[in-house]
Amino acid sequence: MKLIAPRNGPVVQRQSIWTRLTHWIWAVALFFLLLSGLQIFMARPDLYIGAQSGFQFDNSILSIGAVVENGAMRGVTNLFGHRFDTTGWLGAVWQDGQLVPQSFPGSMVIPTYRDLASGRVVHFFFAWVLGTTLLVWLVASIANRHLLRDLLPRGRDLKALPRDVADHARLRLHHGRSYNPLQKLSYFGVLFVALPLMILTGLTMSPGFNALAPWTLDLFGGRQTARTIHFVVMLSLVAFFVVHIVMVILAGPFNELRSMITGRMRIDPEETKP
Repeated sequence: MKLIAPRNGPVVQRQSIWTRLTHWIWAVALFFLLLSGLQIFMARPDLYIGAQSGFQFDNSILSIGAVVENGAMRGVTNLFGHRFDTTGWLGAVWQDGQLVPQSFPGSMVIPTYRDLASGRVVHFFFAWVLGTTLLVWLVASIANRHLLRDLLPRGRDLKALPRDVADHARLRLHHGRSYNPLQKLSYFGVLFVALPLMILTGLTMSPGFNALAPWTLDLFGGRQTARTIHFVVMLSLVAFFVVHIVMVILAGPFNELRSMITGRMRIDPEETKP
C-alpha cells in the first residue's frame, strides 16, 4: 500500500497560478450555490419529469414534506413511489427543540431560515461567479496548453484505466508530474460535462432565457425535467467533492494542499522524467 509520496522524491511545479486561483474560487462558489440552491428548492421540494407539474399530473419522482399522524409530526420523503420516514433531517426538522415542517435543517441552507428572495440573490450571484471563472479558466488553459497537455483523455489513458482503477482500489496511489487516467476522466467530466450542464439547465429554468433560447426546453424535455437534471448534477458534484477530499487525505493532505496553494508538489522518485 503506497499513499503519501516518499520524502526523497523531487518537488516539481505541478499547478499553474490560473489552475490554483480558479480552483479555490470554484470551491467557494459551489459551496454557496449548494446551500442557496437548497433554500430555493424548499419553496417547492418536489422533482418532476416532463414539461409540467401540479396536482393533476402524476410525474413526481421526489417529494419531501411533513405529515401529522396520530398527533405527531413526521418527515416523509417519497422517491420513485417509495415512502421513507426522514423525520429530523428531511421534511420535519428540529428547530429550538421541536419539530417544524421544513425540507432541510437550517445548517444546510443559506440563509439558515426560510427566505426565498435572499436565497435567489445569493444563488444568482455565485452562478455568475462560477460561469465567469469557468470561462477564464478555459481561456487560460488553452493558452498555457494545460487543457491539451494535462486534462484531455487520450487513447493511452483509456488503455491504462483498468490498471489505474485497480491501483486505487488497493490504495496504491501514484504521485506524478501529470494526472493519472482516473483524474483526467473525472476532472474532464466535471469541467466539460457537469458544470456546463449545471449552468445550462439553470438557465433553462428561467422564463427570460426561454424566450431568448426556446430550444433549451426541447433539449431537456421541459423546465421541470431541466430542474430535475439540475438537482441530480448537484448531487453528483457533492459525491465528487466527498471522493476528492478522501483522496486528498489518503494521498497526503500537506503535499496535495501545497500543490493547490504554491503549485509545487513532491512526486515519486520514478516520476522524474517529464
